[in-house]
Parts: sequence; C-alpha cells; structure tokens
Amino acid sequence: MTALTVRCLVLACGNTVRGDDGVGPWLAQWAAERFEREPAVRVLASHQWTPDVAEDLAQAESAIFIDCAIDSDPGAVRVLPVAPASSVEALATHHVGAPELLALARDFYGAHPAQALLLTVGAGSTTFGETFSLAVTGALPAACRLLEDTILRLAGHPARR
Repeated sequence: MTALTVRCLVLACGNTVRGDDGVGPWLAQWAAERFEREPAVRVLASHQWTPDVAEDLAQAESAIFIDCAIDSDPGAVRVLPVAPASSVEALATHHVGAPELLALARDFYGAHPAQALLLTVGAGSTTFGETFSLAVTGALPAACRLLEDTILRLAGHPARR
C-alpha cells in the first residue's frame, strides 16, 4: 500500500435509472466537475459499493459516502458520521454499506479514513425512470452546498461564505 494520496475521497452509489436512487451518482458528477482541479479530492461513483473500494479508502484521510435514503423524508438532506463496522464476517460480496467498507479497509489494509461521513438525500420515488421526484429536485441546491462545504472542510480548505 502506498502513502496517503487523497485528503477527501467521495464515494457515491445509486441506480441512475431508478428515479431518486440516482441522486448519489448525480451529486458525484457535480462534485467531480466542481473539484476537477483539486488534487486533494477524488470522486468515485458506481451502481453499488463493492469490497474493492476498501483499498481506496485505506489511502484516504477522509471520506464522504453519498446515497439516497429510503428511510428519510423525501428531499431531506443529512450528513451523519460513519464508523467502521465491528465485524465483516457475514459480508455480502456484491454490495456493502459504508461501515462495512471502512471495516474492510481497516482489516485488510491496516488503515481507514480518520473521518468518514454519509451524506443522504431522502428518496421520494425509486421507480424506473431517469428523473428525480420534485422533492429531490428541490433539495439538489442544498445538497450541493452541503457537499461542497463538507469537501472543502475535509480537504483542509475554509468553507465558502
């Protein structure tokens, strides 16, 4: 394993053809464009999180996971701390959550980000389609601001005013 190479790793997941489930990849694309000239920030998006991402996490100082939340009010934007799972014994191999990924980084590579956060946007609809519900569409500006401020803070830059 190489030395830490990323100050802030952004990991998003979601299905872009299941309505609001695609908000994670949408926000990742926004962040990739916003921080394209910032070497301290790396953005990865995929349909689902898989165990191979643990190596990237082991090389990051901090991480932001992005996903929709079906257990939140539609359009509700939240950022919560994430800690490594205590065990990964019963780990699924095709899809894992943020706590399990942090535990894999810890267990296999001996390191994980010092700070990890989960940014979620409450889903209003995950039916087939490539458009967001009105609630999620309305929440995008706030989600982008929160994501930007969080990335800036984790990457060691002052938040914008």
